[in-house]
Amino acid sequence: MRASPIPPRIRWAVDLMDVQPGDSILEIGCGPGAGAELICSRLETGKLFAIDRSESGVDRTKRRCQKYVDAGRLTVRQIDLATLRVPVKRLNKVFAFNVNLFWVRDAADEIALLHERLLPGGAVYLFWEANRPELVPTMVGKASKALTDQGFRVSVVEQKAPPVVGLIGRR
Repeated sequence: MRASPIPPRIRWAVDLMDVQPGDSILEIGCGPGAGAELICSRLETGKLFAIDRSESGVDRTKRRCQKYVDAGRLTVRQIDLATLRVPVKRLNKVFAFNVNLFWVRDAADEIALLHERLLPGGAVYLFWEANRPELVPTMVGKASKALTDQGFRVSVVEQKAPPVVGLIGRR
């Protein structure tokens, strides 16, 4: 069974991250695994640690990306970001697409955890489909404030078609 193609919105977001062959990356909310597949295809010595609260998301990502799991480039776990208690990893990048946590509730603890695990110069890349334009100012405003409150420098990026809005929080 062939995996479905990678959606243009995911391709655009991963391209913006400029994945380097040796990067250490955390993906929050890996869902069907399209982002994980594209990220892992660009890694050589680097690794992706992908998490999702959903068992089905973890299973779909593992199935779609089995060759990367087998190669040791991808680890997938069913866990909530708030309970991520692995030994401190030194991450270059954090990636999330359509993870509402960062704008629908207080995510200060989760963002502090990311700040602590990112190397200096590392960045958090948060993206959302912007197919409901009336929500974009709220999404950007709340998530930007949450990131800046934890010491990140934030920039906003947008793509018009398909509509995507993203935040890049640099440590």
